[in-house]
Amino acid sequence: MRMVDIIEKKRDGKAVTKEEIDFFVEGYVDGKIPDYQISSLMMAIYFNSMDDDEATHLTEAVLNSGDIIDLSAIEGIKVDKHSTGGVGDKTTLVLGPLVASCGAKFAKLSGRGLGHTGGTLDKLESIPGFNVSLSNEDFVKQVNDLNIAVAGQTAKLAPADKLLYALRDVTGTVPSIPLIAASIMSKKLASGADVIVLDVKIGEGAFMKTLEDARELSRIMVKIGKNFGKKVTAFITDMSQPLGYAVGNKLEVVEAIQTLQGNGPEDLQKLCTEIGSYLVHNAGLSETLKQAREMVEKKYGTLEASDLFKEMVKAQKGEYPDLNDFIHNETLIAVKSEKEGYVKSLNALDIGLSAMRLGAGRETKDDTIDTDVGIVLNKKVGDKVEKDEVLAYVYNNKDDITDEVKTILNAFDITEEYVEKPSLIVEIVE
Repeated sequence: MRMVDIIEKKRDGKAVTKEEIDFFVEGYVDGKIPDYQISSLMMAIYFNSMDDDEATHLTEAVLNSGDIIDLSAIEGIKVDKHSTGGVGDKTTLVLGPLVASCGAKFAKLSGRGLGHTGGTLDKLESIPGFNVSLSNEDFVKQVNDLNIAVAGQTAKLAPADKLLYALRDVTGTVPSIPLIAASIMSKKLASGADVIVLDVKIGEGAFMKTLEDARELSRIMVKIGKNFGKKVTAFITDMSQPLGYAVGNKLEVVEAIQTLQGNGPEDLQKLCTEIGSYLVHNAGLSETLKQAREMVEKKYGTLEASDLFKEMVKAQKGEYPDLNDFIHNETLIAVKSEKEGYVKSLNALDIGLSAMRLGAGRETKDDTIDTDVGIVLNKKVGDKVEKDEVLAYVYNNKDDITDEVKTILNAFDITEEYVEKPSLIVEIVE
């Protein structure tokens, strides 16, 4: 078998076989196939795509390139969720304790943030002492004991994905839908969950810009998951504006805790409730989806989920935060509206990039995060605004952020006409 023949086949729009996919994935991981040939193949896939069988075979090859986590020692059905990344997306911090308090086994391996999207591990590590580097034995024990553990992915999990993504990132082939699907699903399948909900974001602050692309990505990932015997559901959700109000690591931890206590933003609570109901129901813990939703909703009022988050923090060596003395920053700047009206749009990408430049995120993998900085929105799409009313607060530790204040102000488009509040959940793909 020759690599050039595989490249030519895909260049000409033909499907490649499982054996050919195994050949180039194994060869690339082993260093036998050079970057320039894989780059050529990735570009051919970008232009000619892959059918469902090819995408499934690629997922399997990437999955088998490294360790597959054995969670069989966890009693019960394991559930997990994955988000394609967004601004202010602290869903895992709320969702995990919610479903775990309903009896689901929430066993999650998470990643770090890069660019304008935040990472769950960075948010959790903003809690002093919180340990995300759990051994497999400790991870399994904690899920058995508490129904929940959130830890970092190991380097041995789907190593082919890391190699392929790094190459795609510098060759302009990241947006290929089957390549995205295989990348996401290989890691989810390697993580060992039985039930998976995928949160596919669309809009300015998301990787997927159109509903058509989000639908296709969701459809392929659900199909791949079912081909592997998993229960998979995809939510397509709006990321044209940030999720919730807080953007920044400690700020998002605070908002997550407030949400678990029943005092969080309506959009965040709604999303966690809906995703949670699918996880609980598909884990066999309710007879109907409606019953599962009722189970999840009750957890806000009883504080069971909030207490479980506290237990998880303690189990992973963290110091549960005093919300009144958790965030330390030099200045708090109010960004005020220059006119009255209604918020017509709020550019999530601009807010996310501004938070990153303040220090809340990484522009490169080696950047250091300032966990105390970020942005807290005071207004969102559909809200009425008066002249000189605060649109957002900037938590800052830098000397001069004049440019960032302008960016945040310009992220708000304010119009005289009344604006309806947008729907967060666009579609659900099963």
